[in-house]
Amino acid sequence: MKEKRSRLKPLLAALHRTFNLSAAEVDRNDNHTLAVVACVVVANERPHIEQILSRLPSWVENQRPDLQVIDQEITFL
Repeated sequence: MKEKRSRLKPLLAALHRTFNLSAAEVDRNDNHTLAVVACVVVANERPHIEQILSRLPSWVENQRPDLQVIDQEITFL
């Protein structure tokens, strides 16, 4: 768990810093090899949010080649 946390914490901070969003691990907390990360963006215009969120998977894989994005889902409230 310590290794997982040491990999996730910098990722979450970099996402926040780069995209001005909130990010947190929201599931699979007890799994040593998988993490479910939620990213939240608040903005006035939906296209702006879509643009930011659609860039995240490729950004993560480019910035952190040691990590793999398995799935992505965008939900609007």
